[in-house]
Amino acid sequence: MRVVVTGHKGYIGPVFARHAAERGLGWKLTGVDAGFFSDQLTGPDPARFFAREIRADVRELGDDALRGADAVVYLAAVSNDPMGVEFEAATMQINAAAAVAIAKRCRALGVKRFVFASSCSIYGAAGEAPRAEGDPLNPLTTYARSKVEAEIELRPLANADFSVTCLRFATACGASPRLRLDLVLNDFVASAVLTGRIEVLSDGSPWRPLIHVEDMARAIEWALTRDGDPFLCINVGSQQWTWQIGQLAHDVGGVLDDVEVSVNKAAQPDNRSYRVDFSLFRRLAPDHQPQKQFDQAVRELRDMVGRIDFGGQSFRKSRHLRLNVLRELKAANKLAQDLRWMSDSRAELMPAK
Repeated sequence: MRVVVTGHKGYIGPVFARHAAERGLGWKLTGVDAGFFSDQLTGPDPARFFAREIRADVRELGDDALRGADAVVYLAAVSNDPMGVEFEAATMQINAAAAVAIAKRCRALGVKRFVFASSCSIYGAAGEAPRAEGDPLNPLTTYARSKVEAEIELRPLANADFSVTCLRFATACGASPRLRLDLVLNDFVASAVLTGRIEVLSDGSPWRPLIHVEDMARAIEWALTRDGDPFLCINVGSQQWTWQIGQLAHDVGGVLDDVEVSVNKAAQPDNRSYRVDFSLFRRLAPDHQPQKQFDQAVRELRDMVGRIDFGGQSFRKSRHLRLNVLRELKAANKLAQDLRWMSDSRAELMPAK
């Protein structure tokens, strides 16, 4: 199978490519990426897993990148709430409009499968009852709204010859060759390793499902091979990896040594609280269920963070937070407010292979 992966130089893409290679699937991968984070590596360069890499903005991607493909995995995204606030228009363009435009062209070119990385954050303030795929959505942020809009517009494109799968992922976490420390578990581990302390600024009550990036790769494999309905939105994660944020902090501290955990019980609760029903995923993908053990995930993050030189600065000011990178590139006049490259600055960050 020939698979195009957009956003392949982000957090998930390298892990998915390694997973496909280690599984011996024999897939020929083409990576497409704008190159915002291509110079950040915390492990072996995953470029070896790609037969071809294309430097391109998904909003401007030509048909040549898609022609001849059997499937497209759309991972390209402005990938969290703070970035969505600062770059609202670009978030809607990249996460929704470009995804739908590429899906339409895929169908016209005879591509058979389109896999879209959606998010459980679309459930927003969802109360205590676990949310299933047919329940009402309550997106509270630009990032979440962009995922909802993409899902709505992708639905009518699916037919017997063009399968569309929207994977509503739980909150990502875990070690990756392109590590992010702006994810809740990764942040907690980095804080524990570098400061000996985990401080939860909210009251710790919000519910949040998590999924390890390796288990996300396993779910993408399933989506690329599944049978059944041409269009499917599905929650991807597990009940075992669902926490209240305060308890998650204490559980991280329990795995690591000499960590002080504090939760601000007097703080206002975070409205982004949702529990999720993953029973459909368990039923449809029994051989691709999450497998990562929590203790192992925390220790792998500990070891990876411990190898990074932060130059004496707080990790929250480092380039391992995606918003910091975008701000840095914009301040250097390399990126415009709409997150398009200015002049030829791309060549400085993502040299052609």
